[in-house]
Parts: sequence; C-alpha cells; structure tokens
Amino acid sequence: MKNVFLSQFLMISEWKTIVFLIAYLLLAFAVYKLPKKKFSFSSKVLIATVLGLALGLAMQAVSGFAADPLKIPFVNETTLWYSLIGNGFIDFIRMLVIPLVMVSIIHVILHMDERENVRKLVKRSILTTMGMVAVAAVVGLTLGIVFQLGGSGSAASITNGEMKEVVPVVTTLRNLIPANPVEAMVNSNVVGLVIFSAFFGLAARRMQKKYPDTIQVFYELIDALHKIIISIAMTIIKGMPYAVLALLANTIAQRGLNSILEVGKFIVILYIACIIQLMIQLLAISFFKVNPITYLKKSYSLLLLAFTSRSSLGVLPATIDTLTQKLGVSQGTASFVSSFGTTAGMQGCAGVFPALLIVYVANTSGTPIDISLIIMSIIVITIGSIGIAGIPGTSTMAASVGLSGVGLGASFAFITPILAIDPIIDMMRTMLNVSGSLTNAIMVDRQLELMDMELYQDMTRKEAEKV
Repeated sequence: MKNVFLSQFLMISEWKTIVFLIAYLLLAFAVYKLPKKKFSFSSKVLIATVLGLALGLAMQAVSGFAADPLKIPFVNETTLWYSLIGNGFIDFIRMLVIPLVMVSIIHVILHMDERENVRKLVKRSILTTMGMVAVAAVVGLTLGIVFQLGGSGSAASITNGEMKEVVPVVTTLRNLIPANPVEAMVNSNVVGLVIFSAFFGLAARRMQKKYPDTIQVFYELIDALHKIIISIAMTIIKGMPYAVLALLANTIAQRGLNSILEVGKFIVILYIACIIQLMIQLLAISFFKVNPITYLKKSYSLLLLAFTSRSSLGVLPATIDTLTQKLGVSQGTASFVSSFGTTAGMQGCAGVFPALLIVYVANTSGTPIDISLIIMSIIVITIGSIGIAGIPGTSTMAASVGLSGVGLGASFAFITPILAIDPIIDMMRTMLNVSGSLTNAIMVDRQLELMDMELYQDMTRKEAEKV
C-alpha cells in the first residue's frame, strides 16, 4: 500500500492514519452536535480540549510512546492532516491581524470622546505592561532559585548549541518605528502599525475640522470596514472548538514522553510560575475593584485557545473581541493594549521563561547567583521583552537576550534539552501572555475610567450569540 502517491503526496499510507482521521471527524461532529441551549461556546471549547488531549494520548499509546513520534509514518501523516484544521484556523485568525489592528486604531481615534486622552492611554499602557513583566521576572527568578533549577545538571552532558544573534535594545526600539508601513505589515510589526495608524487617525481627525465634507467620506469608509472585519472575525472564531481539538491532539502526539520527562522539573516549575503570575494578575485587577471570578468565567475560552494555539499574535482578534464584547473594555484601550502586548511585555515568553532559564543556566554552569545578577536579570528581562513577537518559537530570542544580557551568552547550549520540548512549555507561556494582555487592558481602562462595568458584570448574555 505504501507507494509515492500515498506516502508522500496523499499522506495516507497506513490504516492507522485512516482510523485517527475518522476518529477526529467523529469527535468534531460530536462537539458540533452538542445542543446550544445546554452547552455554551466556552463549554464546547473546554470539551474539545479534553477530547484533544485524549486523542493525542491515544496516538502516543498506539505509537508505543516512541521517543521520536514523527518518525512513525501514521503519526507524521495524521498530525499533518490535523494541522490543516488546527494551524489553518490560526492562519485564518492571523489573516485578520493587520487589517483589524489598523482599522480598529483609526476607528477608535476618529470616534474618541474628548475625555479619552491618547497620551494618557499610551503612558499608562507602557507603565502597566512593563511593570507586570518585571513582576513576572521576579516570580520566575524566585521559583528557579527556591527549587534550585538546573542544580543537578551536568555541563559535560550538554551538546553544542548555537547562540542566536542578539539585537541591541536601541536597534530593537528603532525597528519598531515604521519607516516602511508595508514592510511593517509583512514583518507583523504590530507596534509599528499601531504608530502608523495612530498618526493616520489623528491626521484625519484634525482635517475633519477643516474639511468636514471631504473627510466625512473617510469616516464612513472606516466605519464600514470596521463592521466588516469584526463580522469576519466572529465567523472565523466559531471554528475554535474544532481547531482546539486538532491543535492539542497534535501537540501531545508529536512530543515523545522521553524528551518530556528529561526536563520534567523545568516544565513543572514553569507551569507553577505561570499559575502564580496568573494569580498576581487577578489580584492586580481586584485592586481596581474588578471581580476576578467574573474575569475567569468570561475569558477562559480565549485562554484555552491561546494555550493550544501557542500564538499571542494569532489570537489577537479574539483577544480584542473578548475585551470589548465580554469584559466591557473600551475599544481604544482594547485595541491599543492588546496590540502592544503582542510585541512587547509578554509575561510568559519574555518574562517568566527567560528568568527561569537564567537560573537554570547559572546553576548548571556553576555561576553564583547573587543580588547583582538578580537585579541585572530583572532589568535585562524587562527591556528585552520589547520586540518579542507573539508567535510560536520567538521565546528563543527572549532567552538569547536574557542570557547574553547577564553575561551567560556563552552557555546558551545548556538550554538545548529545554528547547527540545518547547511546544509543551510554550502552551502555558502563551496563555499567560494573553491573560496579561487582558488584565493589563482592564487595569488601564479602569485608570482612564472608561470601562463598562455593567457589561463586565452581566453574566446573562450567551457567549454563543457573540461568536
């Protein structure tokens, strides 16, 4: 049965592949047939998550829990087909990032009330975002030191690795300025697009006072585009349960248990650190008189998507939708803070993770951890979080910046075993990134006194109707 057409083109050369493809279709159909009156949209996402975990474990079991599952034909073939659904969904979401960010920012500025001060929004967004990254770094460093992460490591057992090129922070900041808006779109420079869109919107707002009849056409065009893009986003988000099912099944099936167990301690500590940071986020919004339980109830479907997709940038449209439609955050704050959060200040990938790696490498290499290293690590991690794009894999750059910034760049090879299981730890990091964007936006909007608390507290509106 194994010929070139089946094994290389169609990618269905074994009966096991057919079985697991049918299994996915049956599970997806079962989720689809769940009655809407009894199961909300978030409930369907949660059920899909459990089913995806079970499906992935089943594939691992059938493969004999192989150390390298992708070398097994049916696993390689099945996960490739699953990626059509899971990664395809993320591609559809990412398709909307550029137009959604640009149109949303311009739309917000054009319709901004006098009490909405752009300068205050930018200032408080930056302070809140960077402050929370610093806290995340402290959490990571503290847990790493307490649990002596990497203390039992052996430098002799580490294979040679290649240090990523580190870009100076001045260059990173310079690159955020959109010298070429088209290039910023291609490179997903969201902060650059926010800057360009803000200038565009402010100019249109000023010209509206001088040429009201001419600029009114532009106002109407932006209003129409905004409604169209939001409609497209809602249509795509309806496929979230089926994407989550495929994404999680792939993540579990593709990673061998042996590689996971080798760095199990790191995985456990990172998950604990992310949970602690999540608790800090909840305490932070509580300080602004926002009920954290309500926040969890209204955002957990988005957090599950972030967990399985591993892309802060990919779920940006869903993040903005959750902030505005469920959490009552103003459109301006939601668009700006969440967009800014995909390129700077990610608390998981650019906060907790590099902090743990610094402790891990320091202990593994025998470098003493003193107060100067701790302070330097916090500063380097906070500054280094700028410019780390919210897509899978870019945490490696955050690790490079963090390690080189504290003088451990030559020991980058020590983290090779951790990079081998990056998808597993990236899931929790990404969920923390997105939760950070949500809570940062809530805190900023509360400071600006713009948040719709009636909408936030309203638990009667059905989520299915919103997506």
